[in-house]
Amino acid sequence: MKEYIKKLSPSRKLILGFLVAILIGTFLLMMPFSLNEGEKLSFLSSLFTIVSAICVTGLTVVDTATVFSSIGTTIIIFFIQLGGLGVMTFSSIIFLATGKKMTFYERELLKEERNADNSGEIAEFIKKLLLIVLSIETIGAIILTTQFMQKMPLGKSIYFGIFHSISAFCNAGFALFSNNLENFASNIVVNLTIGYLITLGGIGFAVITSFIVVVRNGIDRFNLTSKMAILVSIILTFIGMLLFFILEFSNPTTIGNMNFFQKILASYFQSVTLRTAGFNTVPLGNLREATIFISCILMFIGASPGSTGGGIKTTTFGVIMFYVIGIAKKKENIEVFKRRIDWEILNRALAILVIAITYVAFIIMCILVLDDFSMEQVVFEVISAFGTVGLTLGITPQLSVISKLLIIITMFIGRLGPLTFALAIGETKKKVISKYPKENILVG
Repeated sequence: MKEYIKKLSPSRKLILGFLVAILIGTFLLMMPFSLNEGEKLSFLSSLFTIVSAICVTGLTVVDTATVFSSIGTTIIIFFIQLGGLGVMTFSSIIFLATGKKMTFYERELLKEERNADNSGEIAEFIKKLLLIVLSIETIGAIILTTQFMQKMPLGKSIYFGIFHSISAFCNAGFALFSNNLENFASNIVVNLTIGYLITLGGIGFAVITSFIVVVRNGIDRFNLTSKMAILVSIILTFIGMLLFFILEFSNPTTIGNMNFFQKILASYFQSVTLRTAGFNTVPLGNLREATIFISCILMFIGASPGSTGGGIKTTTFGVIMFYVIGIAKKKENIEVFKRRIDWEILNRALAILVIAITYVAFIIMCILVLDDFSMEQVVFEVISAFGTVGLTLGITPQLSVISKLLIIITMFIGRLGPLTFALAIGETKKKVISKYPKENILVG
């Protein structure tokens, strides 16, 4: 068995690590100590919950606030943190803490999981990552605790502060309130704190590290990945906020009855959370069709590479958009911030896009055949699962068994990345390939 595991490629070993963690978490969540008195949890419901946690999604088939005991919610938040950091990253933290050296193969696995450029500096990167994560989550927990303690005892508010800080930074969307964060729609501190946690978790560890280096060393230039991730994130957040505000402005069942500032706040929060976080301060089941359509686009794009979020990633979207702009301007190369992007990067971005669209379309078709829900409900649910967002129009608990399994698989693929799965499935021994003659083909 050990020899078989050693022979596995980094992509396949990464998948195996997640599967083992999921299996352990599923059985832990089914134990009596994980549930409140009188509650029972089926294997499928436990599996769905733990996959949603480790894939930092937030979709649930049961009410987290009422079904699980404090031990159960602690198990959930542990797996959220595990999924946010990554299984191999988490394992490496333990290795480093015990003084063990990382092998080259382990560094390659971390490179695969963290979307890093090289494996040589991974160990140092992991140390910085842990410090950054703990610092951000601690600050978030303290701020949230000050708000929660106005409505609950100190001990409970501290626990709620820690839980929601980790859940927000990991872009998980799990909440200990039955109606998510709807009761805090007008709370500026909670909205901005959760928003800042989601943004930092979704922007990517490499970008955060790059920003720290710039501030500390006075360097006036980010690397290209950081620039692209920041630019696309800002544009998507602003456009999402503006469109949500305009489309829902007069909707009395969402933000229509709020004052102007509250509408701005709610629109900002939903724009941020739609980028893979899964929290909501307005009832999503009442959104207008146009808003649902825009939401699906934002969820599909998702967060940045090397982050706690899913989707095709902001940089993938950015590379394709700059390529399209270059075609329109009749440029020979993809040019971004006075830099030229290699065609191999574009090929990878286009592959991710095609694989993602094909997979999502197939799952949507399957669920439409299996269940009697509207097109918009199913499309929203599947894209939410693929982008590891966790938002729903309310159909998750009513899905059939097979549909729930399809959503579980979709969350899993969305967390690890469609290209990782494609490579894991398609990996074969290298063959000598002949180059065929080139010929043009008409397109468009």
